[in-house]
Amino acid sequence: MKKIEAIIKPFKLDEVKEALHEIGLQGITVLEAKGFGRQKGHTELYRGAEYVVDFLPKVKIELVIDDNLVEGAIEAIQQSAHTGRIGDGKIFITQVEEAIRVRTGERGTEAI
Repeated sequence: MKKIEAIIKPFKLDEVKEALHEIGLQGITVLEAKGFGRQKGHTELYRGAEYVVDFLPKVKIELVIDDNLVEGAIEAIQQSAHTGRIGDGKIFITQVEEAIRVRTGERGTEAI
């Protein structure tokens, strides 16, 4: 099993969710996040004063899936989150050793 964490632009969330649904993935966790990468934020003008917005709004998507679905999920996220502009996001993949469904006690891929 693998855990995919994707940090994307908030307005791309619906497209990513639909793309994942189309390849058969059902469960995802979505978190609102703030951060910056290479773009290091930007400056804005408010009531005549200039200030730096260090942390930009992002959305973090997490999903745990069977190994054979990983490449399809990565491709779906990458294509649907892409805008071609700086700040499109990142995708991280990590190994998951065990998953347990609390309600039933199922383990492994049956739990996800």
